[in-house]
Amino acid sequence: MTDLHVIRLKPNQYIHVLDNNSNVARLEIGPNTFTRKDHERVLFHPLPFVNIPPRHYCRIKNPVIRGEAGTPQTDDLEQVKLRIGDEEIRFEQDPFPLYPGEELVQEDGKKINQLKVIEKNSAILLKAIRDGEDGERKFQAGEEWLFKGPGTYTPRVEVVEMARVSAVIINPNEALKLRARQAFSDDSGVERQVGEEWLVTKTGAYLPRVEEEVVGKVKARIITDKIALHLESTKTFQDVFGKTRKAGSQWLVTLQHASTHIPNVYEKVVREVPITTLNNRQWCIIQDPVDGELNPTLGAKEVRKGECSFFLHPGEKMVGGIQDVIVLGTEEALLLKANEAFTEGETKRRSGDRWMIHGPCDYVPPVQVEVVERRRAMAMDENEGVYVRDIKTGKVRSVIGESYMLSPTEELWEKELPPIVEELLQRPAGCKHSIKDGQQSLKPRDKTRVVRFSVQHNAACQIYDYNARKPRLVFGPDLVMLGPDEQFTVVSLSGDKPKTPNVIKSLQLFLGPDFMTDIVIVETSDHARLSLKLSYNWSFNISTKELDEAKKLFSVPDFVGDACKSIASRVRGAVAAEVFDSFHRNSARIIRCAVFGVNAEGHVNDCFEFPANHLTVTNIDIQSVEPVDQKTRDSLQKSVQMAIEITTKSQEASARHEAERKEQIAKGQLERQVIKDKAQAESSRKEFLQLQAETEQIEAAGTAVAEAKARAESVQIECQSELEQAKLKAEAQKITSDAELTQLKQKQTAEVDYQNKMNQLEVNKARELAEIESKKFSDTVASIGQDTLKSISEAGPEMQARLLEGLGLKGYLITDGSSPINLFNTAKGLVGPQMGQ
Repeated sequence: MTDLHVIRLKPNQYIHVLDNNSNVARLEIGPNTFTRKDHERVLFHPLPFVNIPPRHYCRIKNPVIRGEAGTPQTDDLEQVKLRIGDEEIRFEQDPFPLYPGEELVQEDGKKINQLKVIEKNSAILLKAIRDGEDGERKFQAGEEWLFKGPGTYTPRVEVVEMARVSAVIINPNEALKLRARQAFSDDSGVERQVGEEWLVTKTGAYLPRVEEEVVGKVKARIITDKIALHLESTKTFQDVFGKTRKAGSQWLVTLQHASTHIPNVYEKVVREVPITTLNNRQWCIIQDPVDGELNPTLGAKEVRKGECSFFLHPGEKMVGGIQDVIVLGTEEALLLKANEAFTEGETKRRSGDRWMIHGPCDYVPPVQVEVVERRRAMAMDENEGVYVRDIKTGKVRSVIGESYMLSPTEELWEKELPPIVEELLQRPAGCKHSIKDGQQSLKPRDKTRVVRFSVQHNAACQIYDYNARKPRLVFGPDLVMLGPDEQFTVVSLSGDKPKTPNVIKSLQLFLGPDFMTDIVIVETSDHARLSLKLSYNWSFNISTKELDEAKKLFSVPDFVGDACKSIASRVRGAVAAEVFDSFHRNSARIIRCAVFGVNAEGHVNDCFEFPANHLTVTNIDIQSVEPVDQKTRDSLQKSVQMAIEITTKSQEASARHEAERKEQIAKGQLERQVIKDKAQAESSRKEFLQLQAETEQIEAAGTAVAEAKARAESVQIECQSELEQAKLKAEAQKITSDAELTQLKQKQTAEVDYQNKMNQLEVNKARELAEIESKKFSDTVASIGQDTLKSISEAGPEMQARLLEGLGLKGYLITDGSSPINLFNTAKGLVGPQMGQ
């Protein structure tokens, strides 16, 4: 507001004046000098008119209502009428003021905005906010459409701009996936339903319509001669190749159809199928192969042999992968089985038939044949074999020591052994001590091979045949090979000290001689309990030729335990009848008599034999006798200690006396040696002094001779150095003189060459100048011509002089050509001055 009474309005300026009496505002425009009255108030300082440049617009809020002539309408109070709440867009026109109540609306921070230019391949999404019409087009509120470029968009109050839409560039091998937002008919005339999707494959820019929603781009899948596409239909439709695809159907697209393929919206790419290539030595089995119409033949199989390349169609499966042609050698064969009846050549095969094909040959099995296994002739030594079972009769036999090929009705049979036998076969000597030997990891055994066991020297092994129900004995050294129905007899013996049952497990029984040790607790008649450690030497007194007697070897399962128990019983009975002192003095005799017995003559027998298995004990060794009672042990220990102490002191006294005697002898020898050493030292000292004097004499003479030789050599060296220096100086002087002479020669030669070249240049110059003057004279005479020369000769002297001056000649000579003239000197004057003048 302003309080000025006089306001000078310039052209294109305006103010609003409020009449306080009527409360009505009016417009005052310039050029004008406005005088404010007391009841009036100027609402603002003078403002310029609203100026809209070309291609611009502005938005006016609450515009005035204009009549048919375009003038604003007023009410009874002379106040302009406004369209309150409405807007008006004004474009390029003459500058105009704003009436009271009108407002200039800002857009993007500007009151005057430039019209939007829509480029090609772009558009503006418009939405009607009220009913209206645009030329012949009528629209309703809520309707949307695109204003496509190129063009200039003219805004309307009934329409708002929703967004700027740019065209999507569809490159080669690409497609645009669209979705219908509402039912409509697209540019191709195809009716689209809400939610329907389709592809636009035309290369270039594509501007989506309002009814279309861009889902994304779909890139083409490259198809080569080695890769095909496995597609699946999600809905019944017609593909790009014009073929109707039902929902759920699957097919292949190969290079024969197209080099690239853009999957349709109803096509699902299951995977890329690589080509399968078979060479001339390969084959494969195809399950459920397709027929000529690419329909899978369910349940069928087909053998395809190389050389060939193919794609696996949907539904086809390769059973077992690509397989090489089976090449059979001379010692190889194939066991075949017919899965269904068929005819092979002239042979009819029934289901379940088994037969073999022997090499050498190549073989590709048909689909009706199953390759059960590949067999090879088993080459076996005389000590090797296998177990063979006839699948028809069930009979099992062992084949040993020959090269053998199984027949179609035979198979390898696995012989099972008890776990303890499996373990003993892998242990040294086939024995195991459960206390001393730890656990051992077992190596897997080929159960089809004949079980072998080496029986060591002086040992026996028992094998029981459960089919014949009889045992057989094998004496070492020998090799045992079990038959299908045979098993080892495992020997279980007592071990450790004192003896514990089932400590030693063994496949073979050693015949001895050997020994065994046991600890026996006995008690004397005076109740002294003693622990005896006894060792027995034993052997089996049996002949390997008498088989009936030899079978008694295994009649006693634990001969060690039984023998130790029997001997311990005899020893206890004999010791119980003796007192401790008597037994301590005669323990060996008492035990031997108790075990071996006494003959009629009162002598102890040599051995003790067990008749059940012919085990013979030949000797008994008493390794230790220890009291079990602690008091008895302490008494015995004291007596032993006293005996040891007496013996020790006696030995110490003898040793001390012997040591003193040896010490005296050693002292006498030492003193004699000292005297000898002193005499020898004096003799050596005398020799040393003599050698020292001779050394000093030689040293003095050598020093004098060395000094004289050094001085002579010094003088000789100085003379030689002066002589060498003089030679070097002479050589240096000679080199300098030669260099100066060479330099002088080169300088003189260069000067002579230079002078010759300069003379040659002067001669060439004089020759060329003479040629130039001669040519000049010839050209001058030629240019004058014969007639001119004739006129010169006939003219008078004055005319001749002028002509000569005109010709630039200082003299001339005219002749008739018949009289001889000496022109030697004349020519020199005509040509030019002589050289050197």
